[in-house]
Amino acid sequence: MTHNIYIYIFLMAAVTILIRLLPLTLIRREIKQPFLRSFLHYVPYVTLAVMTVPGIFYATLTPISGVIAFIVASCFAFFTDSIFYVAAAACVAVYVTELFLF
Repeated sequence: MTHNIYIYIFLMAAVTILIRLLPLTLIRREIKQPFLRSFLHYVPYVTLAVMTVPGIFYATLTPISGVIAFIVASCFAFFTDSIFYVAAAACVAVYVTELFLF
């Protein structure tokens, strides 16, 4: 059974274009519903969280150090404004956890 790579590339391009063009062609006026506006406002943040959080737990040697890094990063993110400090604290937490516990 032979597979034609160009068919796969064409299908992926068609699906990508359809996903991006359908909202532009179907929605011509401003969205007035508050619920729908707030839902669409939070979609990028949710997408980022869905891609990032599993990576936190599986990028470390053990999931325990990932959980500790997540807790430390959450605390730093709540109390500081700098993403540099949040990332640095999470890296230090993983390093210390894996150095002393494993």
